[in-house]
Amino acid sequence: MTRKSTIATAAHLAALSLLGPLAIAALTAVAATSFGLVFVGGIGLLLVPIAGYLIWAIAWFEENRIAGLYRAPVPERRMPRSTRTDWLRWPHTIVKQFTSRDNWRSLLNITIATILGVFSIFLWQAALTGSVFAASAIRGGTDSFADPWFDISLSRGGAITVGVLAFIAALVGVYVLTVAHRSVSLQLMVPSREAEYAQQASAAAVRREEAMRAAEVERTRIERDLHDGVQPRLVSVGMTLGMAKAKLESDPEAAAALIEEAHASTKEAITELRQLARGIHPAVLEDRGLDAALSAVAARSHIPVQLDVQLDGRCSQVAEAAMYFAVSEALTNAAKHSGATSCRVTIMPRPGNLLWARIEDNGNGGAHRVPGGGIDGVANRVAAAGGSMYVVSPPGGPTLIEVSIPCAF
Repeated sequence: MTRKSTIATAAHLAALSLLGPLAIAALTAVAATSFGLVFVGGIGLLLVPIAGYLIWAIAWFEENRIAGLYRAPVPERRMPRSTRTDWLRWPHTIVKQFTSRDNWRSLLNITIATILGVFSIFLWQAALTGSVFAASAIRGGTDSFADPWFDISLSRGGAITVGVLAFIAALVGVYVLTVAHRSVSLQLMVPSREAEYAQQASAAAVRREEAMRAAEVERTRIERDLHDGVQPRLVSVGMTLGMAKAKLESDPEAAAALIEEAHASTKEAITELRQLARGIHPAVLEDRGLDAALSAVAARSHIPVQLDVQLDGRCSQVAEAAMYFAVSEALTNAAKHSGATSCRVTIMPRPGNLLWARIEDNGNGGAHRVPGGGIDGVANRVAAAGGSMYVVSPPGGPTLIEVSIPCAF
């Protein structure tokens, strides 16, 4: 440890000797009161959310304290939130604060730091007492001095020696506490290489599975669109042309009308194929970026869309495609199922190199994730890009969707 780091750690321990007991006592009091009053008309249930948010706040403070104190790679994380979309989303989020290992690991670390801080205060007191005792012996005035700890009579030389040794021993003790705090904190708060690699491997496996599910949903959609739209139209064109061929000599006018009908159906089939291709990967997204592509989607929407894209640069193709399809599917669902009369879309960068979007409508709500459904397909595509999606859609509305995707601008 450098001298600057040692001094900073000692200051942290001294501060935690005062603030730590207050925070731990407040959390313990709220938790004990809430659980103690659960059976008294359910009053204690009102305090459970306060305890949950207090746990998260203390954990967040401790993680940022260690990251700033030691410039340590403590993983930056958000509050654990539920992925449910029904009325249990908020209660489940509160429960996740109590079940989060990261929260409890941070609480354990700040508890240990608080204990070390209390010991450091005693050592600082001993250092101050030793220095004052040695100084009083140096100034003299008498030949016998009683040490302040055991009330033993000492000569002037003995008093000076005891005072100096006590001062040095106390400072050494404080240094040992700072080293112990650093060692314990980095061990608890910074993931090991093995754990980090295991987490990355697990995340990669999840993204691969989500990508496969997204591809399967997309393939099913394309098959359905071809089967229900383009295929029967082309079959109809073939039958119409066959009828026209049969009437070509006997009734040229009827054959011409049939050919005209086949020509119109062919143009409609081409339009449907273009729309289908746009759904796979729109050219405007690659050429002009997310703002232009979503502006086109908003212009085609059957409900008014207020689009606010606050991006200064381009993201990766994967991130832009995932965000494009997430917003497109949300607008499609709002137009088809929600009964909404307006929709607002906001897209902007967020700290941590995140591309963030918020889609909200004033519809009837009730949207939820169903395996193989539209929301499920979008969630899989977003997860495959390393992002996350939260849906809040209580019955009666409104519906709120938040999408976060990693992206280096």
